[in-house]
Amino acid sequence: MALPALATTDQLAAWMQRERDELPEGAALVLDVASRIVRTEARQNFTRGTSSATLYPREGWAALPQRPVISVQEVRRGGQLVPPDRWQLVRDRVRVLGGDQAVTVTYTHGYASVPADVLAVVLTLASRVLTNPSDLRQESVGSVSVTYSAETIGASLAPADRDLLARYRRRVAVVGLL
Repeated sequence: MALPALATTDQLAAWMQRERDELPEGAALVLDVASRIVRTEARQNFTRGTSSATLYPREGWAALPQRPVISVQEVRRGGQLVPPDRWQLVRDRVRVLGGDQAVTVTYTHGYASVPADVLAVVLTLASRVLTNPSDLRQESVGSVSVTYSAETIGASLAPADRDLLARYRRRVAVVGLL
């Protein structure tokens, strides 16, 4: 299932300080691609939805991948429904009593509206692509010369964009015994 763009063409027009009909024909496609890039970097969908995830608890705890977690509909172990009194939701983690076997959790997650910093990254990326569609580094016409920064070349995130999205990425620590 394809997820909707994280921003609308109306938002993009306002961000670029243009009228909507002044945007290029491919603006919606650029927003879709920019949204996909942002979701991949953050490893989050951001939009509200319901997902199922198979997780492997450690000491009874399993972290749900999409955040924020709104609710858990069901927990299954080995295809069998785990009664609600045998599991507990704590923020974005589920504690499942009775062992560390794999569990499948169906849950609702996501934001009611796209967070402002995420929206800013999507709109900035989309506007960079639309402003410099030929990926020019520099262009000159007569005595006028324009130089684009490296971040404006290609549909990729600038370091500042990655920094903004870093807080949404789940941090994972692996500790092993030798």
